Amino acid sequence: MGSFMDSIQAVLFDYGMVLSAPPDPMAWQRMREISGFDEETLHRGYWAPRHAYDRGDLTGFAYWDEVARSGSTTFTPQQVEGLIAADVDLWTQLNAPMLAWAKRLQDAGVRTGILSNIGDAMTDGLLKKFDWINGFHHCTWSYRLRLAKPEAEIYLAAVEGLKTPPDKVLFIDDKIENIEAAHGAGLQAIQYLDHDFFEQEMRERGLGRLLEI
Repeated sequence: MGSFMDSIQAVLFDYGMVLSAPPDPMAWQRMREISGFDEETLHRGYWAPRHAYDRGDLTGFAYWDEVARSGSTTFTPQQVEGLIAADVDLWTQLNAPMLAWAKRLQDAGVRTGILSNIGDAMTDGLLKKFDWINGFHHCTWSYRLRLAKPEAEIYLAAVEGLKTPPDKVLFIDDKIENIEAAHGAGLQAIQYLDHDFFEQEMRERGLGRLLEI
């Protein structure tokens, strides 16, 4: 495949805002309706315990209990089921250009992986919804390891799963703190802001031929 494969042997993708598109506003509105929260209350309640959920410190049900408490209420089991379903839908609008590129890489024999900060119920929802996830060589779901980006150990676990030396792995994530941590763990990494920016950055780094697979 040429000399660029000497420097990149595997591509590791973040899920949210890289393989997925921005959150679906219709799903967010459903969460507002189910919870009965106004925008500010839901936004605050949703994000405050999110890292603990992603890290596996909270299950999906415990997470939504925390969200309810932030609004000084409780949710019924039916509400929680509806909120979990809406939360999955929130993050299942897809980034078609990145998915198409990942598939081309896989077809060409390049190892691909997913490294995502994600909770148990979210992971179950994605796996039920998307068969294409099975096309990735290895998926690192944060809650299963009780770790989350930007902790160094989670990058090393992902690299081990890909059976590729860290310096031969290209990691793509939308958050700069996760990119910096990946660099610290010895990976190559590019921040994903939008697809045009990403392709430009790849070409500037001499990796344009990898895009053309």
